[in-house]
Parts: sequence; C-alpha cells; structure tokens
Amino acid sequence: MILRRPLLNASASASASASASASASASTSFSLSLSLPQISTRSLHHRIPLRPIPQPIPFIPDAPTFLTAIGRSLSAHSSKIPSWDALFSLTSPQLKDLGIEPARTRRYLLHWREKFRNGDYGIGGDCKYVSDGVAELQLVEAPVVSKGRMTRRSAIATATHAPGTRRAVVNVPAGATAPVEPLESVTSVRGVVVTGAKTIKGRSIELVKGSGGLRARLRVQEGIWEERRGHKVDGGERRKAETRAKRRAAENKEKQR
Repeated sequence: MILRRPLLNASASASASASASASASASTSFSLSLSLPQISTRSLHHRIPLRPIPQPIPFIPDAPTFLTAIGRSLSAHSSKIPSWDALFSLTSPQLKDLGIEPARTRRYLLHWREKFRNGDYGIGGDCKYVSDGVAELQLVEAPVVSKGRMTRRSAIATATHAPGTRRAVVNVPAGATAPVEPLESVTSVRGVVVTGAKTIKGRSIELVKGSGGLRARLRVQEGIWEERRGHKVDGGERRKAETRAKRRAAENKEKQR
C-alpha cells in the first residue's frame, strides 16, 4: 500500500491535468468559432456576374414578341417587363415582385431565357427575312455539294428530286421568288420538313394558296415556341395504382349488384 499511493496520486494528477487541458482547448476552439465569420456557400452564387444580354433576332425583335412566342399566357405580363434588357437581367425575386406568378411560370420564363441566350431557338429562329412578324418560305431544289463521292440516293433520280439535287425549305424576302444566297450554300429552316413530293409542313405553317405547296408563311403567334406541359393520367405516377384499384373495386361492386 505504501508503494501504490504515489502511483495513484500521480495518475490522478495526470488525469486532472489532461482534463484541464482538454477543457481549455475546447473553450479556445469555441471562442475561435464565435470569432470567425460564417461563410455560406449558398450566398456565393450572388457574386457570379450576369451573362451578356443577347441581341434580338428578326423573328423575335422585342420582349412582348418573345413572351408571346414561348406561350403559357406569359404575353399577359408583357406590360410588366419594360425592355429587352430587363427581360434578360431581371432575377426571379424581381419577377415575383412584378407579379409574375406562380413560381412555375417564372421557372419556365427563366428556362426559355437561357435557351435563347444559348442560341437554342424554336421554329423560325434562324429566319433572316421577316416582315411584320411573317417569314416567307420557299421550297427549292439545291445541288448536292459533297467533298467526296456522292451518295447513291443523291445520284439517282426519284419522284421527289432530280439526280444530284436535294430539297430545301429556305427563307426568302417578302415577294421574292428565289433565295438570295447561292443554291449551293442554302440551308433548310429548322423545324420545317417536306412531306410527299412537294408539300411544306411544320408547326404553325400556313401554305400559300395557289403555290401547290411550294410556298408557305410562318407567322409569330401565341405559343409557337411553347413547351407544352403533360397532363396527369389517373392521378399521376404516385396515385395511378391506387386510383385504378379503387376504380376496379367500384366496377366489381356494380357487377355484383
């Protein structure tokens, strides 16, 4: 017992000193955490500079036309957005303050705003010649220009085109009967196709009477670029099984009567 007491005293003093140092370090770290500024990652996105404002295109020359084209009744808010620059610089909270509700509508507007900024247009976005919101389209036969050997399909004559040619729907100035660019370099308007032998077809395409389907007009109208929402069938994916089970139970109950 005489030999163990110094050991016990030494271990007790060591544990006491260790606990004291631990409490001192904990208090120091706590005081440091209080003194250091709290940096939130979420606040960093406010420091990202705004992307440049894109230039209007002939088919979409101003903000009201843009809101009309993307649809979902956003044209009703055209008076709340004063200019083209405001359309591409207003933030989501600012759009909310202007009265653009609900949040789903604001998200859709911001979605199309970024698509337009990236050059991802809808039908008619690549038309250069637009007069009063109307783009004239013409079906032409252009020669096939290939660096290598011409494909077999282009080399032979078919019911729809002559050998060595291709069909293209091009944008022409109002009243013109032929494209301004050389036929070798013309490109078809995106979103417009040719069906049958010579019929222009596409979303919101208006065929010109008396042209035999060779000429058409593309007019800016409500929802021409709209991405339509889907509709729920039997309550949507989460409630579909439950809804259909209740329906079958009701039908079986009616049959048993």
